[in-house]
Amino acid sequence: MEKGLFDIYLPIAGIHFNVLILLAIGFSVGILGGFFGVGGAWVVTPALNIFGFNMAYAIGTDLAHIFGKSIVATKKHGKMGNVDVKMGLLSIVGSVIGVEVGARNVMWLTERGMAGPVVRYAYMILLFSLGVYMLFDYLTKDKRAAQRAMAQAAGTETVAKKKWNIPPMIYFPVSGVRASLWTIMGVFFVTGWLSGFLGVGGGFIRMPALIYLIGCPTAIAVGTDLFSVVFTGGYGCFTYAMKGRVEIIAALIMLCGAAVGAQIGVAAIKYIHGYGIRLLFAIMIILAGGSVALKQFGYGGLAGYMVMGAALSMCVIIMALMARGFRAEKAAKAKAA
Repeated sequence: MEKGLFDIYLPIAGIHFNVLILLAIGFSVGILGGFFGVGGAWVVTPALNIFGFNMAYAIGTDLAHIFGKSIVATKKHGKMGNVDVKMGLLSIVGSVIGVEVGARNVMWLTERGMAGPVVRYAYMILLFSLGVYMLFDYLTKDKRAAQRAMAQAAGTETVAKKKWNIPPMIYFPVSGVRASLWTIMGVFFVTGWLSGFLGVGGGFIRMPALIYLIGCPTAIAVGTDLFSVVFTGGYGCFTYAMKGRVEIIAALIMLCGAAVGAQIGVAAIKYIHGYGIRLLFAIMIILAGGSVALKQFGYGGLAGYMVMGAALSMCVIIMALMARGFRAEKAAKAKAA
């Protein structure tokens, strides 16, 4: 393979790879991860695979990158009061078991030469399904709000019963919710399995699950999800490293970009709230799913442009909205003074 000007040799993966691409991936998922409360691997693993990494190496390397980046973002969210530590600590057991099961599934598929296609199809199903659901939720929010207002005015409003109220029930004061221990463990086991199987922090499922199944406020769901990602990413990195599938040099380069991007993403939470976050998240994961589909059906070059173009474009939108919010806040303070 011809070596480019910015290419470096990655000895564990045994390939040459462009440093600028690694930095761009890290920076973009740093912003997206800090903003959405996810590890950003729904961009990183497909991007690494699209640009040349074997799927198992893409998963292991991304988990190492997730682990380092999530520490930075979690620390900043913690200072903002967005982390439900009690819920996050309960996530460890279910998450770690799920990660190990998922990793063993991938190695089994790798031995049979099926890991790439199977993982990509799994990505497509999950990303498109979740993206469409969240987009529908956003588009119908006004209609649902109007129906609730009419029911309240007519005195017929009923309080929705939470599902799976199986004892023991646990109260989480930071989130202001009461949930079954089994619901919590189930959510974190499934997302832990996704971490091990897809090379993700599991956040693109866990963050919506915390909102829709458990009832966490959006900002708390973001921060708590990142707290959980520290453990799932850390264990995932460890188990894939033991299997010889972590390209640590690539992970460290991506972390350099992610360390800067995560600060921007977390800061943007202050200016973009609730359903605005959910809409951007839905659009991003639908585009990420599209890039995986292109790769699977033989359009690898176009897939690379799509996944990186979508990620960087979303970063520009987030930074523009943050800048607008900052200016509005500054003007309001000046007027009040």
